[in-house]
Order: sequence, then C-alpha cells, then structure tokens
Amino acid sequence: MSEGAYQRLWESSHVTLQELLDQEQPLLEPVPDRERQSFQYRLTSLYLQYLGLLRRFNTVYDQMVQPQKRRLLRRLLDGVAGRVLELKDELVRADLCENPCLDRVLQDLKLTPADLEVPIPKYFLLEQSTAVRERRLVLAEILSRLEPESSQKSFTGMHRTEAIILVQKAERARQGRLRATFMREIRRDEEQDRRIREDGWHKFSQCQAAITIQKVWKGYLQRKRTQQDRRTEMEFIGMLPSPNQVEHLSIISQACLWEDVRRLRQVEKEEEFRAAMVKAHDSLAETEGPDMKEKMKEQIRQWFIECHDLTGRFPDYPDASSGGSYSIFADKTPEQVRMELEMQVQENKKKEQEKRKEKGKDEKKKKKKGKEEKSKKGEVDAVLQVLPSKCIPMISAGHEEYLSTWKNRCESIHPSQNYDSETLREEKRKEVELEIRIQVDELMRQELRNLRLVVDKEEERPLRAPKKTPGKKTGKKKEKDLTPNRSVESLYEELVISGLLRKSESVALKDYVGDFLYLGSALSLAKKLPMPSLFDIRQNVALYAVLRLGSPDIHAMAPLIRSILLVGPSGMGKKMLVKAVCTETGANLFDLSPGNLLGKYPGRNGAQMMVHIVFKVARLLQPSVIWIGNAEKNFCKRIPKEDREMDPKRIKKDLTKALRLLTPGDRVMLIGTTSQPQLADIRGLCRVYERILFMPRPDYASRYVLWKRMIEARGVQPTQHLDISALAKVSDGYTPGHILQAIQSVLSERRFLQLSKRPLVASEFLGQLAKLDPVYREEEESLKDWYFKTPLGKKSMKHRMDQLEAEEAKLAKEKKKRK
Repeated sequence: MSEGAYQRLWESSHVTLQELLDQEQPLLEPVPDRERQSFQYRLTSLYLQYLGLLRRFNTVYDQMVQPQKRRLLRRLLDGVAGRVLELKDELVRADLCENPCLDRVLQDLKLTPADLEVPIPKYFLLEQSTAVRERRLVLAEILSRLEPESSQKSFTGMHRTEAIILVQKAERARQGRLRATFMREIRRDEEQDRRIREDGWHKFSQCQAAITIQKVWKGYLQRKRTQQDRRTEMEFIGMLPSPNQVEHLSIISQACLWEDVRRLRQVEKEEEFRAAMVKAHDSLAETEGPDMKEKMKEQIRQWFIECHDLTGRFPDYPDASSGGSYSIFADKTPEQVRMELEMQVQENKKKEQEKRKEKGKDEKKKKKKGKEEKSKKGEVDAVLQVLPSKCIPMISAGHEEYLSTWKNRCESIHPSQNYDSETLREEKRKEVELEIRIQVDELMRQELRNLRLVVDKEEERPLRAPKKTPGKKTGKKKEKDLTPNRSVESLYEELVISGLLRKSESVALKDYVGDFLYLGSALSLAKKLPMPSLFDIRQNVALYAVLRLGSPDIHAMAPLIRSILLVGPSGMGKKMLVKAVCTETGANLFDLSPGNLLGKYPGRNGAQMMVHIVFKVARLLQPSVIWIGNAEKNFCKRIPKEDREMDPKRIKKDLTKALRLLTPGDRVMLIGTTSQPQLADIRGLCRVYERILFMPRPDYASRYVLWKRMIEARGVQPTQHLDISALAKVSDGYTPGHILQAIQSVLSERRFLQLSKRPLVASEFLGQLAKLDPVYREEEESLKDWYFKTPLGKKSMKHRMDQLEAEEAKLAKEKKKRK
C-alpha cells in the first residue's frame, strides 16, 4: 500500500470513530433489567466496531512514516484498545458469561468470524526488541554457566567381523526383495500369455479398432476435463488449497519486505524529528523567551494591584501543584478575574450561612434521607448501566486534534512524510511558555512577599495543610523491601539459578488453532448452554493478558486484572497459551508451580522471601508472567501424602498479599493452570484468580481445523483421499494434544517418503487414536459443575433460572386466559 492509501484509511477510520463517539452517550443512561437483550445487542455491536477500528489503527500506525501523525495515532491506538477492554468487561457483566454469543450481531453487521480476531499491536515487540534481546542474552549466559561441560561420550566400538555380518545381512535382504519383485513380474507376464492362448485372439477390422481407440481416448479426455473443472470449482469456493501457493507466498514475502523498509524509514524520520524538536526549543527560548517572561510579569503585577484594590489585601499566590499562575490567566481577561474574586467572596458567605442552618436540622430528616438513599440504591441495582470510561476522554481529545490539525490539510495523492515545522513550533512554544512560567512564578512569589512587607507590613502567611477526613485511609500500605541492598541483576541471577525464572519457548498465539462457535445464539434460544470454542479461548487470552501486558498506557486505562486461571482437561493447550502470552508481549516467565518449589527457600521466612523476590523482579523487569501449574494444589482441602513433602500451601498467604499490591501500570500477571480444580477450596481459589476461563473439549468445527492445520504443519498437503471431516467426527472427545500425538506417530519419516506412491488416508489415524484415552463425558461434566460454583457461574445459573421461571409464569397466565 502507498502513503496515500494509508492516509485514506486513517481518514475513513476517523469517520467511523465519530460515529462511535456519538453512540457512547446513550449507553450511559440506565436500562431496566427486562431490556437486557437489547442492551447486550448494543454493547456487542459497539464492541465489534471498536475491534475493527483497533485493527485499522494498528495497520496505519505500523506503516505510517510521518512522525507527528504517528504520535497522535499511538494515543488513539492505545485509547481504542483500552475501550475494547472496557467493553469486554461490560459484556461479561451484562451477559454473565466470559464468552458471549456474537454470531447474531456478526450476521447483522455483515461481518465474518475473521473480524472477531483481536489484533495484537505490532509495536509491543518492535519497541522493546532491544531490551528483550539483551535479556535473552543474559539468560542464555547464566544458563550456559550452570550447564556442566559436556564430556565426550565414549561409544563402544563394533568388532570387524560383526560389522561385516551386519552389512551382509542387509545386502542379502535387499537382493532378496529385488529378486522377489522380478519373479512376481515374470509370473504376471506368464499368466497373461496363458490366458491369451486359452481365449484366442479377437480379430478387429480396421474401422472397429479405430472406433475402440477413439472411445477410450475421448473417455479419458472427458474424465480429465471433468476432474479439472471440479477441482477448479472446489478451489474457488475454498474447499481445496490453491496450486498457486508458491506465487502467493512470494507476493506475501515481497509485501513483508516493503513493510520492513517502511519501518526503517520510520526510524530515520523519527531521528530527524527529535533533532528538529531540540532545535526548535532552543530557538524559541532565545527569540521569544524574554518577551514571554516580561509579558507574564506584567500580567501578574496587574493582578496583584487589582486584587488589592478590590479586597484591600494582596492575594495568595497559587501553588505549583495547582498550576501556578497558569490557573489564574487560563483564557481569562482581567475583568473575568475580578468577577471570579467577587463570586468567591459571595460563595464563602453563602457557605457559612448554610452550615449554620444545617446544624439546626432534626434527626428525623436524616433518617428519611437514609431511607431514600437505600431505596435509590435498590433501584440502581435493578438496572443495567455502562460505567464511565477512562478511555473516551483520551480518544475524544485525539479525534479533536485530528479535526483541528490534520483533517483540512490539502495533501497530494502521495502525502509528504516529513514533519510539519509550523505544528512543531506551536507545540514547542507551549512547552517553552510552561518552563518560563515556572521561573516567573518563583520570582513573583518573592516579589509578592516583598510587597506584603512594604505595603501591608504583613509577614508571610503560613500555608494551611488540607484537613484529613477521619476514617478514610489514603493509599495502600507499601510493601516492605526485604532485599534493599541487592541489585536487580543479582536477584535475577538468583532466580535463574534456582529455576524460578525460565526461558520461554517461542509460540505465537495464532498457533493455538480453533474455529468460531457458529451456533451460539441458536443454542441459547433452544435453552442449551453454549460452551466456549477454542477460538473464544484464544480471544479471551488475547484480551485479558496480551493487550494488557503489551503496553503500560493500555494497562493503566483498562479495568485491572491481576490474575487468570485456565481450567480444562490435560492436553487442551494451557501451557501453550502461557508461552504464547510471553512470546507476544516479550514477558519474563516465572514458574511458581508446586513441583518446582520443592527444596527451594525452605521454612516460613523462605517462602516469604521467595514470593517477595519474584514479584520485585517481575515489577522491575515488566512485563512479566508468573505461572503456577497445578494451581489447585496451593488451595487443597487436604494435602495428599505424596504432596506433603513439597508443602504446596506454604506460599498461599504471601501470594495473596503480593497480588493485592499490584496497581494499574504494574504489568505483572499471575496465570494459573489446572485440570482438577475440584480438589481445591473454591473460595480461596476464586479470591486469588479474578478471571476463570473454562476450556472444554473442542467441538466439530475446531477439530476439523485442528486436523487440517496440524497435518499441513508437518509438511503434508491434504488430498481428496484424506477425509478430514470423518476424522473430525471420529475424534469427538479427544483434545488437541491427543490429535497432535496421533499425527506425529503416523507421519514418521518413512511414511513421509511414501506419500508420493501411497497417499494419506483417514483410517491410518484410527489405530493411534484408539491407543489414547479420550476425555470422558463424566470428567467434563464434573468440570462444568465446578465452574458453575464460581461467582460468575452462580450468577449465570441464577439468571437462567429466573428466565425459566418468568417464561413458565407467562405460559401459566396464557393457559388461564384460554380457559
């Protein structure tokens, strides 16, 4: 795409953004609970449109070269990503489910399941690529020091006679196979000759022979044409892979090269822009700085005189925390300042009178007010309402900046990617003015003190400290640093040596393959509870973990989520998702699994020290992921005999305390994985893990995609002989891990070499699947029952029961009316 194409995409994105901002205000109005479905529909449509907008802003920001536009795009991209996360949180609260059904809204908006994919901004890894590379080098260096020097393995040699006998056996076997093949061909030829002699030769005339040859040849040609037409049709509708994949891959690789070239240009233009920023700042400070300073002093002196004339005394100078003199003259004339001072005097008098009246009020009125407030709270609980957004002001400010600065510019078809000097000077002029104002404020504060001493003969007024309201605690308790004298590097090395900080495998989130749940709304209408598909699980991990950990700005704006628990049978890819989060965000991987803590940091103080060091290093080297495998063992009701030695519950209290200290901006996330949550105390587990993602067995659509993608990943292109649909039906109850094991065992190196002569068929996988134990229905039902005991599961079940009772009541009323 050209510069003009990205410019047009940016412009169209702002048109969509304006439409979305117009839809935001009606959502803040409360909606009664009976209109829950329409409220969910509006939220879902807004969520999907913001998701599409996020995808477009991500594309434009990744390829736009102009540095000033990129700064604005970055703010908009982070704001829209934060709004997507807020809407996801609202959808969960409205639908009482982690995976709301979106198929009906997708159909109404004429979108495809591909539009549901959560785009992961590319700058997550590009901007911290240097830091991630250095961290990996340090980790590799520490691990290389830990590994013992590999001694050369001494292979036991074979005697010469044994080697000769082995070679002779192999050669005789080869000759035997060739001789058997040759004899088989001789016998087949002899059998054909014998049949011809017995049947006799059938004599054809010249015309009959020609007609027979024509029939055979024309039939062959027609069958070939039909097969070709059928293949073309199947390729057109996407049921067969295209033969021009080589050309397609070459086009994609060429496009990727151009994207890399544009990123190099971005770096060059950014360096030019930073140099221009310094130059513009220095020139403005030299040329316009003295005039700004004198003008500010004159304004502030005039304010001193006017206030003294009005009140008979000099005013208090605004504090630096409140903006200094800027808070006085921000878009105000002297007359407006006078009016404000008079209004303040009148308001102070009114407040004093109101306080006197309030003291004489009776206790009865207080009781009535309490009752009214309680009734109002009850009404609020019965309605649905979207919480105020932190991201909308940021998005609106960015949109207004685009409208005022960039929209009405007359740019050519190929807009220039150099920075705009006029816009740069305006921005820097504000910065220079702010710096000079700070200096002027210090000078004028001293001048005000001198005026009070000379004119009013008044000494400096002591500043009154703000009154603290009793009963309200400001801020949280700070964590006591148990390692104040140790550097981060030493703590990092200690964690690597003890095995608590691991090297994460490189796994992309898109490699977690699965298909969309197409019948979610239909199942809901049929009073059946739809289960999340692998596609839904991937989307939730991208929303809850990847987007939050990737950017500090998004993490600060989005609803705070400190921990996630992945619940599902073994083989569902829980560990793979943890590795994918680390890969997509460049996060460190800390392993606090009970099995990994055996013999490390013994004793009560040791467990406290271990959790403290892990969270300290995780915060200082964020983003970080703290993984706990077999998370149910930390909250076991009864510790089994085989687990008593490791004492898995010893970090329970310290882990809970450390999680509470995480604040918005701390890109640290705890991710637990478990396949047996029934063994744990559900209250303690749900208190630590804020989001619980249930991972059931894959459905038919996901199994079809799994078989197809995993076979292709092994370098085998599926043919018509391989019935993938039959494999997807037969493998019901098997997890992605089972399917991968079956494919790896069947597609050996020897079988891969035979594919040209013997194509792959579905029956070859059945024997391997039969050797594996599937996830039985009883096991999945027990996991479902446990999930519906969690806080969100309880709310969902209660809502469903209320709906069923309401429908039964309606049916009963209709029957009475008919009678």
